[in-house]
Amino acid sequence: MSFSGSLKDGRSVWLDGVKVDVTTHPAFTGTLETITYLLALLDDENNQSIAGFKSPKRNRFVHSAFYIPRSYEDLIKRKKAFALWSNKTYGVMSRLSDYANSLITGYYLDRHQFAQYDAGFVEKITKYYELARDERRIVTTAILDPQIDRSKPAEEQDEDALLRIIRETEEGVVVRGAKMIATGAPYAHDVIVTSPQKLSPNQIAQANMFIVPLNLPGLQIVCRESFASNKEHHKLSSRFDEMDAVLLFDDVLIPWDRVLIKGSPEGVLKAHRHQQLDALAQHQTVVRLLSKLEFIAGVTTAIAQSIGADYFLHVQEKIGELYTQIDSIEALLISSEKEGHLNEQNVYLPNITPLQTARNLGTHFYGRALDILKQIGAGGFIQLSSTPILENHKLYPLFSKYYKGAKVDARTKENLFRIGWELIGSQLGSRHDLYERFYTGDPIRVYALQYETYDKSYLRNKLNHFLNNYLIEREVNEDEYADSVFAEVE
Repeated sequence: MSFSGSLKDGRSVWLDGVKVDVTTHPAFTGTLETITYLLALLDDENNQSIAGFKSPKRNRFVHSAFYIPRSYEDLIKRKKAFALWSNKTYGVMSRLSDYANSLITGYYLDRHQFAQYDAGFVEKITKYYELARDERRIVTTAILDPQIDRSKPAEEQDEDALLRIIRETEEGVVVRGAKMIATGAPYAHDVIVTSPQKLSPNQIAQANMFIVPLNLPGLQIVCRESFASNKEHHKLSSRFDEMDAVLLFDDVLIPWDRVLIKGSPEGVLKAHRHQQLDALAQHQTVVRLLSKLEFIAGVTTAIAQSIGADYFLHVQEKIGELYTQIDSIEALLISSEKEGHLNEQNVYLPNITPLQTARNLGTHFYGRALDILKQIGAGGFIQLSSTPILENHKLYPLFSKYYKGAKVDARTKENLFRIGWELIGSQLGSRHDLYERFYTGDPIRVYALQYETYDKSYLRNKLNHFLNNYLIEREVNEDEYADSVFAEVE
């Protein structure tokens, strides 16, 4: 069955107040074509060994997001698969299934850690890992609760909005509530649903982890406004608009084999923390970030050169900053891979600390990159005609004369500025600016998580060395003094 054909499954997708067929609606066809193309790379003899590996159960290639690395070389194999998809989409499709599928792989590898929270976790995640791998399922996530009253803690939120189990049956659990933001849900097969909140012991009904088929009766997928547009006008938006959606669960029956954790606040918190610290998944996000920053730097460089602005020192300085962004992220990525380690399960994992650093830097780098692109293109973004002026148009001779650049013809310059405008001024561009700031989670909490998980021992050792060498006359034990300083901070 084709990818589009697999989405003719009775799902309820709503756009502009109307229930739509995602396989035929123009708001989705460009993105579906892109995903179909990416999946087809698994069957292309020139790319399948880069994108994937042979399934141990089926005689075909499956994506390397499911590949379990046993060595540094295996980790690089995963990286090449991520880079292939990211480079084909210029880093603009930030929630392709290779991220969520890496999360699934991480849960599968650490499945025995969750058995204490749900006796069926090991069997269920094993079954789903193999299913998602071999059927090439597209998976996304929906973690956040609706923004209703953020001044209240989780236990005081409106119960009607929080996703919760309202009853159990022989077939599974019936749930009611909502989740956001399910990027890619209209064309995904399944969604990982859990909670980012530290739930209280009396919030048993909300403390669950599901992998939900997106065609279940009663599940309504409510889309934001589409950013897709004509391919000639908007080359990015027409192909790479990842639709975001809110999931409304109107008494949805979730089968028992998709209920991974039920009624365990501690287990759900551990599952969420596992997602934040899943080195295999975060490795994918940094590969994708690098590809996106490279694309923006390339567009910015080409625009500057097209109008001769690269002659100026302050422009060179700004573009040099973009190159510094690229090299910084790439260095952190390489560091995470080189400093990886085999864990107790004989899985080679990248060092999570450089990945955390890269992701945190990325939330600032991306906005800065857009600012630089705006400053260099400046008013040129506003001079674009409402529609491309082709050779047979009577204005074309004037267009060729007055829209040309210092080093390129009018058509080339126009195409560069249209791509730049999509990145900085279009609906798609604004969405991505917002996304890159917050996709890792609350920036404050994410930085705090890095503080919490950071190995501070070498910092303590440096302080001890200073105290031992320069505070010799103190009538205190220097090691104990250093320890007390860190204790106060921590």
